[in-house]
Amino acid sequence: MHKIKKSALPQWIFHVAFRVMGLLPRKKKTVFFESFHAKQYSDSPRAIYEYMRKHRPEYRLVWSIDKRSTELFERHGVPYVKRFTPKWFMEFPRAKYWVNNVRLPGWMPKPPGTIYVQTWHGTPLKKLGLDIETVHMPGTDTDNYRRNFLSESSKWDFLVSPNAYSTNIFKRAFGFKGEVIESGYPRNDLLTNFAESDVRTVRKALGIPDGKKVMLYAPTWRDHDFYEKGKYKFEFQFDLKKWKDQFSDEWVLLTRMHYLIAENFDFSGCDGAVIDVSHYPDIRELYITSDLLITDYSSVFFDYSVLGRPIVFYMYDLDQYRDQLRGFYFAIEEEAPGPIVRTERELFDVIRNIGRLQPEKSEAYRKFQKTFTSLEDGHAAERVVNAFLGS
Repeated sequence: MHKIKKSALPQWIFHVAFRVMGLLPRKKKTVFFESFHAKQYSDSPRAIYEYMRKHRPEYRLVWSIDKRSTELFERHGVPYVKRFTPKWFMEFPRAKYWVNNVRLPGWMPKPPGTIYVQTWHGTPLKKLGLDIETVHMPGTDTDNYRRNFLSESSKWDFLVSPNAYSTNIFKRAFGFKGEVIESGYPRNDLLTNFAESDVRTVRKALGIPDGKKVMLYAPTWRDHDFYEKGKYKFEFQFDLKKWKDQFSDEWVLLTRMHYLIAENFDFSGCDGAVIDVSHYPDIRELYITSDLLITDYSSVFFDYSVLGRPIVFYMYDLDQYRDQLRGFYFAIEEEAPGPIVRTERELFDVIRNIGRLQPEKSEAYRKFQKTFTSLEDGHAAERVVNAFLGS
């Protein structure tokens, strides 16, 4: 079925069916949500959904989901319609509101009268959209990538931005002409509003022993290292056995791969010291549970800095990533809210002496928070909902 949807004839049929249904009157109190290609119950769409469920009960709130994610949405008791089913074609094109955090399929037109709220999914360090000089991703080239991006962004009525820095970049990089809601990210409301009981619940669910500290490793993908379109390679650049031998008495390592990384890692030899949380439903819960974040160029470090906890940047391929693959919007070497390391030895040395970081005393950390997270006060979802509903 996946291959069929990629071919021209089914896409044309889908397009026509979608356009015809979109000509019917809008269902003015219906909001459809998607997160990461309809595969997750997460991110800002989840935060907006949960806010509306509590504060806007007069609206019908429905998720558009990939059929492989049914169990996840059943477990959370969330109303859904499976993508590309007859019921979905009857309902999705007629919803008054769409809330999404990534691009929709190119064949999918936005019906007249639909309000499309694009939350996006990160504060940009690496260049994106029209700002990427040369696209290295499979299945496209630079001209097609830019053309498709402009086609998608032309459908957006609202674009959520976490800060003024992102607003300026988003407008240019997405070629966006609509209204920007500069609100902070709804997904980060939890980072201000969580309770210790939430942390205990996550620790119990993951089987983290009492007394163990938690280290979260969340790297991003590399544009040029792939199996095929949408499936990227990744190889650990530090030895997990060495990590276990040196740190597992005190720490548990949670590994969170980007959703585009296709690898299935085997951590069976790590005896619970390393836990794969790549498919954990919501990374926000991993943030509040962890005592330290290790990342590279992923936007997770912007969100995590809301917590004021230590961040280590393991940028073993910094020169290549910055100068050849993407390029950065600012000099991360100067503005990072934590140390940048390039080798396993440097990484382990920083972990061993993590108590020295003390982000609460770091001027660089405070400056970073002022620039990127000053709007993260726990009320972003409220601001976004009030903006797109017009009240």
